[in-house]
Amino acid sequence: RARRRMAGEISERKEGTGSLVLIGLQPGGIELARQLAVEVAALDTAASSEAVAAPPVGTLDVVMHRDDVGIRPLLPQAATSIPVDLTGMTVVLTDDVLFTGRTVRAALDALADWGRPRAVQLAVMVDRGHRELPIAPDYVGRVVPTRRVELADVSPDGVDLAELVTCGNPGSRPAGSQSPWTNRH
Repeated sequence: RARRRMAGEISERKEGTGSLVLIGLQPGGIELARQLAVEVAALDTAASSEAVAAPPVGTLDVVMHRDDVGIRPLLPQAATSIPVDLTGMTVVLTDDVLFTGRTVRAALDALADWGRPRAVQLAVMVDRGHRELPIAPDYVGRVVPTRRVELADVSPDGVDLAELVTCGNPGSRPAGSQSPWTNRH
């Protein structure tokens, strides 16, 4: 239901046929981009009574554009595939979860290699807050308030939250507990 609503909003805001492209961020935003493209085409077909082609869908791996290289392991997900020149297009970046905004910032840097879009919009299935950068989604499936130490996993069945477990980080131990490194040689 949230995906259909998002597709309806995208369809209403787009300007003309052929000017929209959906780009899924690796790895979580790819399936969302594909599903939104199909839904947008279905809505446009229903509105025009003629078959309307789905907007093109691309994939974007932003790992080489991230600014948190020293904080977390960065492994390339898959090849970037942008099916059209982005110059003059409305690009809808899609991702499963919006958290700090750093992935989206990296995606904006990466898009510059593929043309100069007329506009870039952001669609996310889950907005969990905790932004570190001034980035806000244009289309949101659900807002799910979380704590910073929780992980959000989006699947077709819903959203699962899990506790982030760290080992050896003194800030993550309960008061009075002993470091896992104590008495080790």
